[in-house]
Amino acid sequence: MKLSTLCYIEKDGCYLMMHRTKKENDVNHDKWIGVGGKFEPDEMPEECLLREVEEETGLRLLQYRCRGILTFIAEGWESEYIHLYTATEFEGELTECSEGVLEWVSKEAIETLPIWEGDKIFLRLLEKEDRFFSLKLKYQKDTLVESKLILPEIHT
Repeated sequence: MKLSTLCYIEKDGCYLMMHRTKKENDVNHDKWIGVGGKFEPDEMPEECLLREVEEETGLRLLQYRCRGILTFIAEGWESEYIHLYTATEFEGELTECSEGVLEWVSKEAIETLPIWEGDKIFLRLLEKEDRFFSLKLKYQKDTLVESKLILPEIHT
């Protein structure tokens, strides 16, 4: 299993999205996704998150939160555990990205873009749920064939 991070940076009712158009042999080609990437050896999730966000956007995250774990399974690709984050505070200037085009997109407009069907599930969860969650998404080509959501119980 590949390990990666994915972050949705929030500003003024928008998320920073990347239109993945520049990278060859990309499971996300021509889709809109958040920013992030693969772990380097011995990295912890937060180190990967901070490094990848700065490399892809030029922004340094000041406040972020782990929201869940995604299990992403796509036919013909290595399965992936994705550590999902949101961020609300950052500094720096947005730079060009070598993997795609970065754009602030209103949260309401995201579902009109070409995104993974499962992304609609977790983007709604980011808005509605304050709890950490685990979501399994299994695809055959671009078709979502299985989704399984676990919302851990909160015990006091």
